[in-house]
Amino acid sequence: MAVLAEPRRGERDVPIIALVGAAHYSSHVLQLALPPLFPILHRVFGVSFTELGAFVTLFYVASGLGQAAAGVLVDRYGAPRLLAAGLALLSGSILLVGFAGSYWMLLPLAPIAGLGNSVFHPADLSILSHRVSESRLGRAYAVHGISGSLGYATSPVLVTAIAAFANWHAALIAVGLGGLAIAALVLANHNLLDYANTGARAEGTERRKPYLTVVGAPVVLMAFGYFAMTSFAGSGMQTFSITALTSGYGLSLHLATLVLTGYLVGAALGMVAGGVLADRTTQHHRVAMTGIAIAAVLMLGIALTPGLGSLVLPVAALAGIANGITGPSRDVLVRRAAAGIGTGSVFGFVYSGFDLGSSTAPLLFGMLLDHGAPHVVFLAIACSFALGVPTVMQVSHRIVARPRPAEAD
Repeated sequence: MAVLAEPRRGERDVPIIALVGAAHYSSHVLQLALPPLFPILHRVFGVSFTELGAFVTLFYVASGLGQAAAGVLVDRYGAPRLLAAGLALLSGSILLVGFAGSYWMLLPLAPIAGLGNSVFHPADLSILSHRVSESRLGRAYAVHGISGSLGYATSPVLVTAIAAFANWHAALIAVGLGGLAIAALVLANHNLLDYANTGARAEGTERRKPYLTVVGAPVVLMAFGYFAMTSFAGSGMQTFSITALTSGYGLSLHLATLVLTGYLVGAALGMVAGGVLADRTTQHHRVAMTGIAIAAVLMLGIALTPGLGSLVLPVAALAGIANGITGPSRDVLVRRAAAGIGTGSVFGFVYSGFDLGSSTAPLLFGMLLDHGAPHVVFLAIACSFALGVPTVMQVSHRIVARPRPAEAD
């Protein structure tokens, strides 16, 4: 396994960002590996979409519970080895799903994969916050977000292409092996990512904060709510939009897959613009509110106009761009919320809101499809984005109201 040479301080940012980005990309490919295959698994295993949604729910419940704990472990022991172990566990679980011969063989692997997934946000964002130069930190957050979005965008195309060429078993085994390779690369270069001896943050001060004090801070709770609402919408789009578009809008599986890919590619492109915007504005809450409000309106348009046909593709792509623009500004708001109370713990708890939304959404959207309401899927997505707007406003107000200690950057 290749080990990167230790660069000088001014040159280390690029390999650090690249390694963390590769791990984040892989995690998102693996997270979304199964849902594009739901139409196939629905027929092969003879189960309902609600039952298939239960796999995703178990995955994200375990991920959410584990993520809060992972944040504490990151603050206490550092992130690099935890990151490699989590990716290996997630990759190995998806690989084993590829060998499943029945629906019931999937279910025990879902929470195991979720625990592997739980480490990424607290570990990734803590590594970047501690090891990347302050002048490049905004771009590092943007690359992190973009790599995840690209993972989501390429996963449906990659998985369905391999399944079409071979079968669904081969598709899951292939992405699982790819994830294991990236995990080995991260482990081989853990010294490059290790920040335990950098002295860049006053970690001792952070660790003395009781955990309930950290997660009970109003600004952290408001940020948790924002992540729960937006991830509920995102999970609905990623998990069942393809099925909703094929069953309710008359789109082919190929075109429906392109719609999801267009949304996710749009999110990645939006994040590029959002990274530049986040570095040039102090109004991060307005950026976040405007982006998700526009996404809500566009999703409402899809819900109310089932005759859009192929025009769903550009509308979904625009919604992805609008949502993606909010990402860097969102992370800036969370980092400000974490000032003085523990970077890993805050990122771990706040991002567990992502898992709460992602774990509850599949059951709802699966029931909507089982009851013949594919258009309501997009209505629910629009409402979730809209409900995220007031939580962003409260996050901003809480940050302004709370005195912030000076950051040791």
